[in-house]
Amino acid sequence: MSNPPSPSPANWFKSLRRTRLGEPCLKTYPLQYEEQLKRARVSFQARRSIKENFRLAQLEAVLRMLEEHECDFVDALGRDLHKPRFETVVSELIPVKNEALHAISNLKKWMQPQQVERNLSTTLDECLVVNEPLGVVFIMGTWCSPVQMCLVPLVGAIAAGNCAIISPSVCTAHTAALLQRLIPSYLDNECFHVILAGTNDLADIVELKFDHVFFSGTREEGSRIAQAAAQCLTPITLVLGGKNPCYVDQHCDITITAQRIAWARFHNSGQSLVAPDYILCHSDVKTRLVQALKCCLMRFYGSDPRESSSFCRMVNLDIFNRTKDLLWRSGKVVLGGQVTEAEKYIAPTILTEVDESDPIMQQDLFGPVLPVLSVNNVDETIAFINKQEKPLCVYVYSNNSKVISRVMSETSSGSFCSNDSTLQSLIVTLPFGGVGASGIGAYHGRYSFDTFSHRKSCLLRSTHLECVTSLRYPPYDDRNLSLITWGSSLSWKSQGWCHIL
Repeated sequence: MSNPPSPSPANWFKSLRRTRLGEPCLKTYPLQYEEQLKRARVSFQARRSIKENFRLAQLEAVLRMLEEHECDFVDALGRDLHKPRFETVVSELIPVKNEALHAISNLKKWMQPQQVERNLSTTLDECLVVNEPLGVVFIMGTWCSPVQMCLVPLVGAIAAGNCAIISPSVCTAHTAALLQRLIPSYLDNECFHVILAGTNDLADIVELKFDHVFFSGTREEGSRIAQAAAQCLTPITLVLGGKNPCYVDQHCDITITAQRIAWARFHNSGQSLVAPDYILCHSDVKTRLVQALKCCLMRFYGSDPRESSSFCRMVNLDIFNRTKDLLWRSGKVVLGGQVTEAEKYIAPTILTEVDESDPIMQQDLFGPVLPVLSVNNVDETIAFINKQEKPLCVYVYSNNSKVISRVMSETSSGSFCSNDSTLQSLIVTLPFGGVGASGIGAYHGRYSFDTFSHRKSCLLRSTHLECVTSLRYPPYDDRNLSLITWGSSLSWKSQGWCHIL
């Protein structure tokens, strides 16, 4: 067996720049993982990534990369997922640009120390919260959104002043190769690195000890990452898949509801962490909704979606076969169901007569299949949702604000959206992340900055008021204790807290 390429950084980057779109990805070897981490840590310790002008320059470089290579990203995602240009620009590139522009506009404000309220004993002192970068962070993207889920967290890591190692999903090989080629050409080569590793290698890489790990993907993979991170006490952010319920009330605009659900479910051929996984439809409108969904799919993709330039393909045969198996063992097909293995094609499919015990309701779904279940009222919906693991998203379609309010307040999920789907996961001013089985932590905008920052509490004291401070010193006596208690009681009445000690 031939020896692997030299882990020398110079040789690695030389090889990296030879990589071109359409060629096999350049595998990163274990010694190179350690080498990249070492180089990034040296750069961070030299405070290379901390200055505001450096952060701004890197954020602007991300924007230039997306603008100058838009066609390359469209081509790569077209090869990997048969993804239309429209979907690539709207769901992959624009969200990253929005994040970068938002960070550039707000970076100075985010970096400033935050003054906090003072009390009686700190009247002459300064109380601050200082945001400091964590260090070297590891960002693992998912094949569902291979550009967005790598670069949106990267924007937050850069804004917070960190160095980063990025691992795009090798399932989308052409996109991974493109990121591997472009990022060293635009971002600082000492602070930011790209490695290509298989899913089975990720847990071992996490054990190299990063300062934070950001992972998006399936629950199974996330569990392995969390266990590996726990071994070395590495903080993590997990954005995980799950079963996202969508309730359709009897009081809603069925036509608009069907359009928005169909777009969200069948966008990217259903390969999404945030798409509705199943519909809980009020029995009074189920027939109308199913018919409206059929009409939408005909309008979106024509009579033969396989010929549509607007419909994607499954990312690989593993996901194709898994989805096909779930489809064929669950419910009744009322539209679609056709599969073509050679093209990794599964037609947009609607299922009815689905039972809660069916395989498609028990496992995460990454494919163009939409199960429709019947419920009799909102109480039944809430009970159904609460029986399951906490999802990443909950969706409600209703014209009744009380129904929306009830589902929002009586269920727990990473995010919630009424009368639309997935958009809450793209808004830079809203935190996005999971809860319970659907993940840990949040990101987007200021929340990404906070995720990749340590909020350090700082008390800048003076040596004045020693006459008060001296009450805490030994030898202890009841008189000093009485004075401290009296001072605290005065503060409780006015502010609610005091710390003379």
